[in-house]
Amino acid sequence: MVQSHLAAGKLNLSNRSPPGSWDHVVGQIRNRGLDMKSFLLPAGGKAVNTAPVPGQTPHDESDRRTEPRSSVSDLVNSLTSEMLMLSPGSEEDEAHEGCSRENLGRIQFSVGYNFQESTLTVKVMKAQELPAKDFSGTSDPFVKIYLLPDKKHKLETKVKRKNLNPHWNETFLFEGFPYEKVVQRVLYLQVLDYDRFSRNDPIGEVSIPLNKVDLTQMQTFWKDLKPCSDGSGSRGELLLSLCYNPSANSIIVNIIKARNLKAMDIGGTSDPYVKVWLMYKDKRVEKKKTVTKKRNLNPIFNESFAFDIPTEKLRETTIIITVMDKDKLSRNDVIGKIYLSWKSGPGEVKHWKDMIARPRQPVAQWHQLKA
Repeated sequence: MVQSHLAAGKLNLSNRSPPGSWDHVVGQIRNRGLDMKSFLLPAGGKAVNTAPVPGQTPHDESDRRTEPRSSVSDLVNSLTSEMLMLSPGSEEDEAHEGCSRENLGRIQFSVGYNFQESTLTVKVMKAQELPAKDFSGTSDPFVKIYLLPDKKHKLETKVKRKNLNPHWNETFLFEGFPYEKVVQRVLYLQVLDYDRFSRNDPIGEVSIPLNKVDLTQMQTFWKDLKPCSDGSGSRGELLLSLCYNPSANSIIVNIIKARNLKAMDIGGTSDPYVKVWLMYKDKRVEKKKTVTKKRNLNPIFNESFAFDIPTEKLRETTIIITVMDKDKLSRNDVIGKIYLSWKSGPGEVKHWKDMIARPRQPVAQWHQLKA
């Protein structure tokens, strides 16, 4: 019999602006002694009074007076000449890229055994420095608890919304569990990012053989998270191009081709197609999708989709590319995803910056699909 008990925990939200976010970029501009007005005002230093964008909540009059909008071309040119070209190859950027590749954060938990009641106790306390898995620059983490080799029965903590340093403080009891069987098990904790739109994204895992732990009293551990082993094989790559047209306020996404896609069907193949979502401030705006390529792990699509994106919305825009496997008999499977924005992973951010730095030119790049 398995029970779960919850103790109240404090919510610890990170206040630091993630690298690649607009606040982070503004900070970098100011640190370099540049004039912010050159990034907000068009040539001549006069505010441009434009009409509100349809579907966007209008600012009040005080906002219009204190926050003038810039023209498309001036903003793109200033971003290109000053912001985008200042930092490539800098030590700060290289350090950030290294962290995003290697640091998955760490988790604190405790485990002990009550011999009188034949009960194993596992307490999941907290995690620190988790990576951002969502396009908004944060994660919604929760933990799954297994006693391997049994993966059919699992326990889960609650989801902590928008938190890279979550506190759970949840206790789980495995009752009626003889000690001689407990020491044959491996405690396995998997941290995931909750995704209400599709599959949850694995963040990292920890495992500890219970025969190596003194279970006579509660033992507390801090463990670095490692890449998840289940489903960690390559999901394939996708070649796509982005073309930003500042005068037309549009981005054209060209899904070119994929290679070495993960086989999702029993027959060792997949029926892939690609969904392209335009997101603004965490909300879905528009969806496009390609045709399905039957039984093909190296499909060629060559399909283009245009999205209207006003320049003032560009900094809060994310394009989500999802490669799917079509299934007639059940739910379609997600093969892998790509998040393109100011605040995604290093490769995705590079593609986004290159797109803005080279307006009206298709910029192509291969991307590794992620879970």
